[in-house]
Amino acid sequence: MHFAPDTEEALEFVVLLGDTDPGASRSGRDELETVADLAALLAPIPFTGRIDGNDAELLDVRQTRALLRRVWTLDRDDAVTEVNRILREARALPQLARHDVSDWHLHATVPEAPLGERMRVEAALALIDVIRSDEMRRLRICEADDCTGLVLDLSRNGSKRFCSVRCGNRMNMIAFRERQAVGTTAAVTPRACE
Repeated sequence: MHFAPDTEEALEFVVLLGDTDPGASRSGRDELETVADLAALLAPIPFTGRIDGNDAELLDVRQTRALLRRVWTLDRDDAVTEVNRILREARALPQLARHDVSDWHLHATVPEAPLGERMRVEAALALIDVIRSDEMRRLRICEADDCTGLVLDLSRNGSKRFCSVRCGNRMNMIAFRERQAVGTTAAVTPRACE
């Protein structure tokens, strides 16, 4: 599945943001606890516009993370309700923009809008494409035990199950060990006479 480049970038950012959550992060801790954590998250991302770098902004981004993680798991109709609410609250006015190395893409807030609001609106714009394409099934939670990482499945056949290679390898090893244990038990257990 391929979406427009800005849609894929926005969805990939939602995964990155969502996976700072303690249940999804590799460290097992909340990776968005401090303003420094937020700065580190944003460092490799070409976010344009206002960035305050304060506790109020951090709180707003943390609330945005929780909202987007919830929307990620909704069915199509419920996602529409949330996307429309996000756009309405931000008084979003979609327009084309081109800046830095990015070609024409959609913006729906002014650069001076708060960071959390811009994150929510960019995610909402990306979700519009997902919803209109009837591809909400491409947005999932990792199937690995004890992981709540977000999965963005852009594979051709829609078969991606894990948030990372690490989770996939871990679950494959568990399944392998279970098969080995069953095979060993079957070989040792005598069969009843028929």
